[in-house]
Amino acid sequence: MKLGLQQSNFTFGTGPDQIGPTFARIARDADQAGLASLWVMDHFFQISMIGPPENEMIEGYSALAYAAGITEQITLGTLVTGVTYRHPGLLVKTVTSLDVLSGGRAWLGIGAAWNEEEHRGLGVPYPSTSERFERLEETLRIAHQMWAGDESPFEGEHYQLERPLNSPQALTKPHPPILIGGTGEKKTLKLVAQYADACNIFDMGTDAVAQKYDVIRRHCDDVGRDYADIQKTILMQVDLVNESVDQVVEKLGAYAAIGTDHALFGMRNAHEPGSFDKVPDLVRQAEGLAVAGRS
Repeated sequence: MKLGLQQSNFTFGTGPDQIGPTFARIARDADQAGLASLWVMDHFFQISMIGPPENEMIEGYSALAYAAGITEQITLGTLVTGVTYRHPGLLVKTVTSLDVLSGGRAWLGIGAAWNEEEHRGLGVPYPSTSERFERLEETLRIAHQMWAGDESPFEGEHYQLERPLNSPQALTKPHPPILIGGTGEKKTLKLVAQYADACNIFDMGTDAVAQKYDVIRRHCDDVGRDYADIQKTILMQVDLVNESVDQVVEKLGAYAAIGTDHALFGMRNAHEPGSFDKVPDLVRQAEGLAVAGRS
């Protein structure tokens, strides 16, 4: 099993002048500890589950570009970009640029968007749920087309691209992996089967997550896709201050047993010196976990 870090909090108890150096230390520590991936939320206001909207929030792709310049191995993505935040052609160019400049380490993390407060606050249109999913599917189609080098016009209901040129192309082949976040069984998980390389499910317990995986499997059968081609990822919290490495590995093992390939976790104390001391051991033990369905 691979492990990744999600950094969702930029309120470090210091001034804005320390956000950059502190995030740099987190990114370097995550890279040097052997974590496979580093993720930031793509939000413009802090979300209510973590803190008030006034808390500091750094724009996601600026943060990832900064991290790319100070890390060497770790892959980089948003968990996840709301489809309403950026025109799809520009989003593909942004992720491509991150991939090129990082030496092939970019992900496209994407979802249907949900935080109406920040949309209204910054004047970003917030269409209906059904329209957001229509836009999500068109964006996924555009991403595949642009990364395939197909410059023919794209004519969708919501997006029209006269010449979807993407130069330079991404280093990652056939394209940066696409991760779709969300748990909706009729729309989100169907889009995973149709267009994505990975899904992301919240830590809702192994039984509930396994049920979501079963839904993806059925959708894969419907569209003629190999279920094994999709990386299964979960988002969870890890407390290495109050939990031992063995306790966390036991939890990870239960998810590996249902087929989870990649566990992405948040650490509330990631900004504190010494918070990554146990992570290399955690990475080593997680690598030894057998993922169900993988040889």
